[in-house]
Amino acid sequence: MEPAETRRPADGPRSNLWLESRYRKLVRGLPQTIFYCPKCKGDRRRRKGCPQCEGFGKLTKESVQELIGRRILPRMQAKTGKFHGAGREDIDVLMLGRGRPFVYEVIGARNPLIDLEELRRDIEARAEGAIELDPFVRVGRERVVYWKNTHFDKIYRVDVAADGAIDPARAAAAAQFAGTIVQRTPQRVAHRRADLDRERSLAVLGLAVTDGGVELRVRCQHGTYVKEWISGDEGRTTPSLSDLLGVPCTCRQLDVAEILTDEVPTTATLSVDSEPRS
Repeated sequence: MEPAETRRPADGPRSNLWLESRYRKLVRGLPQTIFYCPKCKGDRRRRKGCPQCEGFGKLTKESVQELIGRRILPRMQAKTGKFHGAGREDIDVLMLGRGRPFVYEVIGARNPLIDLEELRRDIEARAEGAIELDPFVRVGRERVVYWKNTHFDKIYRVDVAADGAIDPARAAAAAQFAGTIVQRTPQRVAHRRADLDRERSLAVLGLAVTDGGVELRVRCQHGTYVKEWISGDEGRTTPSLSDLLGVPCTCRQLDVAEILTDEVPTTATLSVDSEPRS
């Protein structure tokens, strides 16, 4: 129960506020925002009898957005909220390191003066290990614009499957790769993105040959399609890791090891043996 001095009457004035933090996503299958059913779009009337989501309206039970919002909105007696992330990772990708910055916009709060650290601990406890959060900071609306419009390099940790034996000399050369790649819009997103060739910077920070593949860390410019760089996407990405190693490769598992925002110390020396913060 909130201390008396932080509670407001139910009919008190409403206010909007913005809470900034970072989240670490520690489980796979958890989207950042609500994963609405693509067929019924979550509409209350259309989702009844929907064969794809069976009336649920969405394709996952939880999201990072919901794990946070379900605790914030009732505590602040708010009407609704909006989740503004600094980019997003795929549903099957972990978000490690310092975490991904975000701003949670609280709309129409009647009780905004709650204990934010207590709130953070409550969110983590109820998430049961799915996410971890940095302390919340009250910020202005302009931080949403900043995180949406500012782009940062990222470091990825990747487990790669190789369809064939890897030549040690080619592996050694691939481990030194740092340069520009050209990516045509990947096939998996071509239905919603313009069909363009995009140049991106990529550097291999560490590469270790394993039984049946490689483990590596790469530093990429914002907007790099890492899974397609690994496979080549049937020639749409050049040079790809498959090109460099001379054998077909696919991504088995991908994690964001770090987002290199201004607050994060340089991590260019990370190797495949380096572990993210736990």
